[in-house]
Amino acid sequence: MAEKSDTSGSRVVVVALDGSEFSEYAFNWYKENVHRADDFVIAVHSPEYQHCLSSGHARPDIKQVVEQMEQEQKKKNKLLEGFSALLTDAGMTGKVKSVIGSPGEVIVRIADEENASLIVTGARGVGKIRRTLLGSVSDYIVHHSHVPVTVCRR
Repeated sequence: MAEKSDTSGSRVVVVALDGSEFSEYAFNWYKENVHRADDFVIAVHSPEYQHCLSSGHARPDIKQVVEQMEQEQKKKNKLLEGFSALLTDAGMTGKVKSVIGSPGEVIVRIADEENASLIVTGARGVGKIRRTLLGSVSDYIVHHSHVPVTVCRR
């Protein structure tokens, strides 16, 4: 996958990927229904590491936290390689970005920074009560994005 430095004249599309079947469905939907040959696709992944810090103890064991972080880094690297292969296999020009933070906020921020024309994301289909209590990434993106958002449901 060749990374273009100049995206003038082409549409920039951010596709949110997290390794789930829902994000894979969204990517495939975009590829089959919306993708244009001159699109520059930015696959955005936003890992969250909070679970590494919540061991249930008042003072987490630093060695254990470091080991968990290293394991998470290996998982993340494997995911990113897979996302890069996904773009290459689809014949798309673009890049993969991984930014730590709240996924919805990261995706909207990257779309703004990269002057994206569109954001494509999957939806897990959580229930109304859970979505109301916890929120959802796709809900956040829809309400905070400055560009059109396509939410793909299975």
